[in-house]
Amino acid sequence: EPLLLAELKPGRPHQFDWKSSCETWSVAFSPDGSWFAWSQGHCIVKLIPWPLEEQFIPKGFEAKSRSSKNETKGRGSPKEKTLDCGQIVWGLAFSPWPSPPSRKLWARHHPQVPDVSCLVLATGLNDGQIKIWEVQTGLLLLNLSGHQDVVRDLSFTPSGSLILVSASRDKTLRIWDLNKHGKQIQVLSGHLQWVYCCSISPDCSMLCSAAGEKSVFLWSMRSYTLIRKLEGHQSSVVSCDFSPDSALLVTASYDTNVIMWDPYTGERLRSLHHTQVDPAMDDSDVHISSLRSVCFSPEGLYLATVADDRLLRIWALELKTPIAFAPMTNGLCCTFFPHGGVIATGTRDGHVQFWTAPRVLSSLKHLCRKALRSFLTTYQVLALPIPKKMKEFLTYRTF
Repeated sequence: EPLLLAELKPGRPHQFDWKSSCETWSVAFSPDGSWFAWSQGHCIVKLIPWPLEEQFIPKGFEAKSRSSKNETKGRGSPKEKTLDCGQIVWGLAFSPWPSPPSRKLWARHHPQVPDVSCLVLATGLNDGQIKIWEVQTGLLLLNLSGHQDVVRDLSFTPSGSLILVSASRDKTLRIWDLNKHGKQIQVLSGHLQWVYCCSISPDCSMLCSAAGEKSVFLWSMRSYTLIRKLEGHQSSVVSCDFSPDSALLVTASYDTNVIMWDPYTGERLRSLHHTQVDPAMDDSDVHISSLRSVCFSPEGLYLATVADDRLLRIWALELKTPIAFAPMTNGLCCTFFPHGGVIATGTRDGHVQFWTAPRVLSSLKHLCRKALRSFLTTYQVLALPIPKKMKEFLTYRTF
């Protein structure tokens, strides 16, 4: 079973106006694992250096630091930051690290534009605004305007190009270029309901968006056009995530199912059904097992899901039933630590919990598959002059 490593709770609440709420809608780790961001409700985001205090985190879960110990001591240890966003915070996303040298060259010739060559955090707000913060200092760098309703989710391109995608209740997705003062470069329309989630494939070729609809949209990140709709769920899709090699896409729905897709072909590979574990619960109420969040582990061998039945589940890629459960109440979101071993979950009460996750040494077969699939599409694999069984393995058809 996943063990609870630590739980963070908001401090004593102040007198907030009626617009504020206490839910932790989003949690995020920085890509290098050195920071954790937590929307703790009441318009506040906490930026916390990782790892947490040593008494909470076992050995082996430390972040891979970008600098040597001497450099860190010279600058002083990072301090916890409190970001007052002025509105309820729904979406969080860290930029990749580091930014490309071209950005610094561009900034030198455009000194009037704020420098976003540092690690930044994007926050999606209740009024449709997106605020961009410098993580190291906690300073506000940019304010992006365009959405007409809640910004529910945010996603940076993993390549480091500082392209940001936002998903909103105004039924659109918007593409922003932080290299150009946060210029809006595209609006993606087509959803008929609120857009809950957006996820960019690690190879930066595709964007998946999930709205309060039964279908999921796949967009090209090169042309910003719709590639296809994935249809198979029986209720609203609320969460989506790509595997680390971009070869798989998972979607979670209120219909209690996670569907695993091949994003290149649109083929449905597997469904993971969330059945009742507690016999005391009424199995006739399907909403008890409605899903809230799904995410891939960093090595691509496990999934984590959060559902309304008060359980965090961990799934192995090859199996149709969960390998582990953890009891959690009012779960809303989950994410893996970038180097594995820890899952962070957020709740309706504004709490964050950190759980142990499986630590596994990937097989050589899986490492080879992951390396190949990071630059080969399904169609390119099927065209290779190799045995059929190898093609099935490389395209995840061996379940």
